[in-house]
Amino acid sequence: MTPEEWRAGGTYFDWQGHRMFARIEGTGDPLLVIHGFPTASWDWWKLWPALTKSFRCLAVDMLGYGYSAKPRDAMYSIMRQADLQEALLAREGVTRYRLLAHDYGLTVAQELLARGAPIRSTCLLNGGAFPEVHRPVLTQKLLASPLGGLVARLTTYRTFAASMRRIWGTTPPPDDELRACWRLITESDGMRIMPKLIGYIEERRQNRDRWVGALVDTKAPLRFINGLRDPISGAHMVARYRELVPNPDVVELPDVGHYPQLEAPDSVLRAILGPT
Repeated sequence: MTPEEWRAGGTYFDWQGHRMFARIEGTGDPLLVIHGFPTASWDWWKLWPALTKSFRCLAVDMLGYGYSAKPRDAMYSIMRQADLQEALLAREGVTRYRLLAHDYGLTVAQELLARGAPIRSTCLLNGGAFPEVHRPVLTQKLLASPLGGLVARLTTYRTFAASMRRIWGTTPPPDDELRACWRLITESDGMRIMPKLIGYIEERRQNRDRWVGALVDTKAPLRFINGLRDPISGAHMVARYRELVPNPDVVELPDVGHYPQLEAPDSVLRAILGPT
C-alpha cells in the first residue's frame, strides 16, 4: 500500500486549530497505534489488515508528521503528542484501550502510562525507552545540534536512504518503501521542522524517571518486541529492559532492525496477537 492509498482510506479532523490525519478502522477492542520518528501512521500498513480484523484500530499522524499539520511555530513535545492521542480517543468515544507503539511513539506511550491512562495492555516496538542506553545515529545527533537547521536543508533522499539502510536488519529495505517514507517526511515541506521534532531526545533525558517509572510500575500486561540488529535501540535496549522491568515479557527478533513492523510483519503480528 502506498502512502497515497493509505491517505485515501483515512480522515481529517481539527485539533487545536491544526488539520490532523487519522486512520480509524475495524471492530472489537480499541487499539491505539502510535508511529515513530520521522515517518507516520503509514508505518503500520503491513499489519493493518490483520489488526483491523481483531481490533478497532486508531492511528493518527502526530503533529509535524505525515499528512498532519506541520506548523513552523508550533511547540512539538511528547506531552503534547500524548494530548493529541487522548483527544483522538475522546473524539471516538474510547474510554479503555490497548496500545501498540514504536520508536518516538513508544515514548508517547510511556507518557500515557505515566498519566494512568485506562490501558488494558501494551506492546512496544524498538524505541528509546531508557535514554542512558539509546544510541542515536549521526543524522539525529546533527539535527539536535546547533547545525540542525542546515542539516535539514541539506538532507536529500540519497542521504536519508543511506541512514535508513544502516538501521535495517539483514534484509535490505526495498527502495519503494524508503521512497514512501521520504514522501511522508517531505510532505508539506516537513524537513524544515525536523530540528524541532528531534527535541524528543532531550525530553527523554529530562523526563527519564517519569517515563521509565511508567514501565516499571504498570500493572497491565506489557510486551517488548525488539529487532535485535537495530543499532539505535536493539539488543542493548533489551538488556536494559530486562534489568529494570519486573517479569519482562520480551519477543526477540534476531535478524531484524529498527522497523520490525516493516521488516518482519508476520513475526510482529504473532507477537502482538499472542497471549500475554
